[in-house]
Amino acid sequence: MKALLWLLLFAFAACLVGMLLGAVALPPATVFRALLSPDAPGAAIVREIRLPRVLLAFLVGGALGVSGAALQALVRNPLADPYVLGISGGAGLAAVLAMALGVGGAWGVPLVAFLGGLAAVGLVYRLSTVAGSRLDPRVLVLAGVIVSAFTGSLMAAVLTLSNAEQLRNAFLWLLGGFSAASWRTVLVFSVYAVLPLLLLFGAARALDLLSLGEEPAESLGLEALRARRLVYLATSLLTAVSVAVCGIVGFVGLIAPHALRGMLGPAHRRLVPAVFLASGGFLVLADALARSVARPTELPVGVVTALVGVPLFAVLLKRSLR
Repeated sequence: MKALLWLLLFAFAACLVGMLLGAVALPPATVFRALLSPDAPGAAIVREIRLPRVLLAFLVGGALGVSGAALQALVRNPLADPYVLGISGGAGLAAVLAMALGVGGAWGVPLVAFLGGLAAVGLVYRLSTVAGSRLDPRVLVLAGVIVSAFTGSLMAAVLTLSNAEQLRNAFLWLLGGFSAASWRTVLVFSVYAVLPLLLLFGAARALDLLSLGEEPAESLGLEALRARRLVYLATSLLTAVSVAVCGIVGFVGLIAPHALRGMLGPAHRRLVPAVFLASGGFLVLADALARSVARPTELPVGVVTALVGVPLFAVLLKRSLR
């Protein structure tokens, strides 16, 4: 409980920093007045640009973090996350195709991305199974890398065949960012994400049992196949809608789950809400850094998360090989 309170304070502080920083830095007094009154100086910037951007970054970060924690329990591999397992690549490929063809719109692109993410999940799962239907966690990361490389090549082909305007927009989108954040994108994300988030929050006991392995989980009364499919579908939808609203942002689902599991223990009843708060705050800070480090130029937020996630991934990979 005490850890969750500290994480709540961290999330609040991160959102405050996200409101203060940007192309134009605002003093705290201006931000607070703008939040309280729509007629205050700077209210348009705070209410219509920064507030929805911070909320979207927090929600996307929390969703990706929870997805990473669930996938790590599901496959019993600390290297698992939506980016590494190829879900982001599949969702990104489907979204790029939808944008290149001019279909989908704000509400349809997440659905198309979900189908792409689901196809990537199926392909990764199929490549990772040995001896019939038994999932080999050791092969899973390699299968995810293969699928990510495959979808990345197809995305490059689609972008090459697109016109100049589509190419530029899609390329910037693929790098990840929240420059297009608005209250509509917050609404779109919330509508798609609320159900899978609730499912994963409610699946804490199932995740605890799945982390023990399929046979022990079934011996303790869990329908392992049903629980596994539920987690796969929920994480795929969360990843897909995240990719649809902000592009591919990697390694968010890897950082907080690994760090907090060592602090709070493996029980997902505590771990899942803690990961949501920590990952949301982390992505808000990464976006604030991306906006302010090369002002007025805005870096892709995926670059910032990769600078943190790649070294951590290397450390985890080294430990797993040992």
